[in-house]
Amino acid sequence: MPLPFLTADRAFDATDDVALPYDDHDEWRRPYRPGPWRVGVAALALLLASFVLFAAVIIAAAAALGGALATFGLAAAIIVGALRALRVGTWVSRHGVRRVGFFSTATVAWPQVTELRTVQQPVRWLGLPRTVQGQALALVRQGGEQITLLTDHNGDFLSRIEAFDRAADTVEAWNAEYGAHASR
Repeated sequence: MPLPFLTADRAFDATDDVALPYDDHDEWRRPYRPGPWRVGVAALALLLASFVLFAAVIIAAAAALGGALATFGLAAAIIVGALRALRVGTWVSRHGVRRVGFFSTATVAWPQVTELRTVQQPVRWLGLPRTVQGQALALVRQGGEQITLLTDHNGDFLSRIEAFDRAADTVEAWNAEYGAHASR
């Protein structure tokens, strides 16, 4: 029994392209939902953090404050890492496109984008060193620097080809609306 009011894809099924009243293009937004691999790893990390916090409470009850503080610190690091892993991805706004990594973030203004295309190339599988042949959404900046924004084998799109195509089309639509060629 389909329950369309519970799905996040209902906006893609709509036939009208009317912007929602809260649809603010100045806010940074991810043009796709986080994938099951990314959400699953973050959920497992948060589950581990709950056990570590429980252990910290037990250690604190045993009056070993140094060990309890170290264990609380470890739990905090696991929680921060899980939340940062959920933020990883490509974000767009009227100002440009932002590639958020685990340790770094790169922002490119739309007028600096010379080309945005989907290419066949070796891509990293789930962010690991192993590469496989796949699709990637590549952005070329002025000066020739190429940045890979999305791949079909990362934590958001592994085994979800339709979601990758939809996300790539959405980023390309943002580029068409706000890119350098749109201001001409």
